Amino acid sequence: MKRVAIVGGGVAGLTAAYELARLVRKGASLQVVLFEASTRLGGIIETVHEGGFVIECGPDAWVTEKPWARELAEELGLSDEVMPSNDATRKTYVLVDKKLQAMPDGMRMMVPVDLDAMDASELFSAEAKQAYHEELGRAEELRMSSPGGDESVAEFVRRHFGDEVLAKLGAPLLSGVFGGDVTRLSVRAVMGAFVAMEREHGSLISATQARSLAAKKDSVFTTLRSGMGTLVDRVIAAIPEDWIRLAAEVRFISYGEEGWLVGTTRGVERFDAVMMAAPVDVACSLLSPVDPELAPLMEMDASSAVVVAFGFPDAAKFPVPPGFGFLVPPGFDSLLLAATFVDQKFEDRVPEGGRLVRGFFGGKAAERLMRCGNDEIAAVARMELARILGPLPEPQVTIVRRWPRSLPQYAVGHLERMAKLDERVGALDGLSLLGNGYHGVGVPDLVRDARVAARRMARESEGPAEVAEL
Repeated sequence: MKRVAIVGGGVAGLTAAYELARLVRKGASLQVVLFEASTRLGGIIETVHEGGFVIECGPDAWVTEKPWARELAEELGLSDEVMPSNDATRKTYVLVDKKLQAMPDGMRMMVPVDLDAMDASELFSAEAKQAYHEELGRAEELRMSSPGGDESVAEFVRRHFGDEVLAKLGAPLLSGVFGGDVTRLSVRAVMGAFVAMEREHGSLISATQARSLAAKKDSVFTTLRSGMGTLVDRVIAAIPEDWIRLAAEVRFISYGEEGWLVGTTRGVERFDAVMMAAPVDVACSLLSPVDPELAPLMEMDASSAVVVAFGFPDAAKFPVPPGFGFLVPPGFDSLLLAATFVDQKFEDRVPEGGRLVRGFFGGKAAERLMRCGNDEIAAVARMELARILGPLPEPQVTIVRRWPRSLPQYAVGHLERMAKLDERVGALDGLSLLGNGYHGVGVPDLVRDARVAARRMARESEGPAEVAEL
């Protein structure tokens, strides 16, 4: 029987354990131990239910066009829970000159599908609008001059649309997802679809318009009615209880003729395979003694995040603009990166007549706030929201969460480093790397990679006849 260690009980580690448990029920010969350093499972996915509010402490949804999270939810019997965002009223604002300006309708990231809507927008200057129109006419030039190698998000957006679009849309949109610096983020790693559009069409506007005509009109985001935490709860329920060890921090890992040795405060155990699903900096420190060549490929900056949610019983006492929320461009006089008007983004998130707003801090602001107490963080969040939205009434519910170094930064050259890392890992029999530091940061990406790795692990433990049955 093959023994498998899973290090880390976030989404990736839990999904790997779930998939292995599913395969064991189908006849795979595996014995699995999942080590989680903390006393809870789920990583940054956590849902709080309080006073009729459904409050997400981490990600509040997944991107609909990536199918893997939805497939897992449906497999777990959550089809009735799957819920789209309210895209009929979707509108996002950008803080410009201390005022919230609406993004034009029909934008895909910073690329407009509807140039008439863009022209009517007050968000852009005449010069930025002209740059958008000129991008369509530069299609062949842009296609032919597409770089052979990687470049930063900032360079990519600037080539197409100029500095103003980068500052007002490119930077805040990517910072809201990665909490990072667009002058360092790899465009191939974080905007791969747009790089492919450039290579095929040259003009991103032309490519986006063509795709819009062919695309299904699905919602942009999908979540679960009772919260993302329900997905974690169902996954945990499908994993054998004796596989899971909480408060079991892995102190060291070694690899040799006897296989893999995993050491915790409870002792040392031997395994045939290790699925490393810990945060990338933890994974790097554990695996560096195994192969020193892994360290320079795994070392990367990571941004921290602080999330603050306020639930108000009476929405009429705290009016907000219609839409999903707002973004704050880097360099503006605000510590906030973004805020979400949760009750307008999704149904069934508040008691009748209530309002739920989440503030998101990242980068240097998050690092400073991490050292503060919850009351101080909440006070800062209220002050920042009040400066933008007006006075806040007293909230009924306040939730504060800190997520240290939770957002790995995919720097320029990331995909090339990951290719070298995958090759290096492949030389170590039985090792898999899972999590948001490698091939995608979203929940669907983590689910996809974990299930693929688990199936590969099971195939390697079985003969051809057994594999056909799994």
